Amino acid sequence: MVAPEPNRKQTIVIVEDNNALAEIYKTRLELLDYTCFVAENGIVGLYFIQKEQPDLVLLDMMVPDIPGDQILAKMRSSTWGKDIPVFVISNLNEADVPTNLRELGISGYAVKANMTDDEVDRIVNGILRPSPQPEPTGGSTVQSPAIAEAPNVAPVVEQEVHMPPPETPPGTTGGFGQ
Repeated sequence: MVAPEPNRKQTIVIVEDNNALAEIYKTRLELLDYTCFVAENGIVGLYFIQKEQPDLVLLDMMVPDIPGDQILAKMRSSTWGKDIPVFVISNLNEADVPTNLRELGISGYAVKANMTDDEVDRIVNGILRPSPQPEPTGGSTVQSPAIAEAPNVAPVVEQEVHMPPPETPPGTTGGFGQ
């Protein structure tokens, strides 16, 4: 990830269909001096991600029109979205999400029902404004202190999930632009 320009605020796209929750995230993160865009569905989410080239995407898996895993796949297959950090915040347990999330590259996963607002702040700051880390000693994993302090957050390095791919919901076409 390229460091932001000196007078440019870091940008976050929040893809979340729960308007109240999305507004809480947006308000809190704007108080921390981030610029936020909220998308209530996958189509608007992809639009904002491509247009704004954000520094981070907070992505729900269960959004209308285009599910979160398909948004992530579209990002990773493009030049404009392949390197944008994505943190997944969803009410699906990590064992229930598509298995390719880790392969597509996510910064982490958290179940939103278990999270506090402060944890969202710490996660975002840990990704976009990480504290200097000491050199690892031995075989332990070093992660951002902000993520380590968030007890309900599953860092990407913890485990792999092996689940069959989800079926396309009835009444949907299954892909972006189809």
